[in-house]
Amino acid sequence: MMMTMMMTMIMMVMVMMIMMLLQLLMMMLVLLLVVVMVAMVMMMIMMTRTRRRMMMVMMMMIMMMTMMMIMMMMMMMMMMMMMMMMMMMMMMMMMMMMMMIMMMMMMTMMMMMMMMMMMMMMMMMMMMMMMMMMMMMMMMMMMMMMMMMMMMVMMMTAFSFYYCIPCVCCGL
Repeated sequence: MMMTMMMTMIMMVMVMMIMMLLQLLMMMLVLLLVVVMVAMVMMMIMMTRTRRRMMMVMMMMIMMMTMMMIMMMMMMMMMMMMMMMMMMMMMMMMMMMMMMIMMMMMMTMMMMMMMMMMMMMMMMMMMMMMMMMMMMMMMMMMMMMMMMMMMMVMMMTAFSFYYCIPCVCCGL
């Protein structure tokens, strides 16, 4: 029993570490994206119109790629969360089982029945809680996705307005 608990704990710690790493990676990606975008805009100011259009496409591509990577990382983090939840549940179950066995050893039949009922109720409650947590996670994920999409759209509109600035380069 103790061994299993230890194992679960270690696993959870490891998962946490991996999640931290993922978060770090995500931050780095975002930073990189910002830097690249700034550089590209700087370059675009110095270019002719056709080249600028090509640059647009490139920027879009880079943005898409980074966004995709970020999404993937989020997904991975979600998976990790799920795994952690599962582990927690397993641990709880084991605990419950142990307690039940103890009770059986100690109590008489009727008492045992009562205890069983109680345990079942507790387990149900645990399950419900876990479900709720997962739902919350999913909701958060959805929100993130929506935010990302909104950002993309906003970026696109902003960039499309960039064409018609009367500047010296194009001779407009």
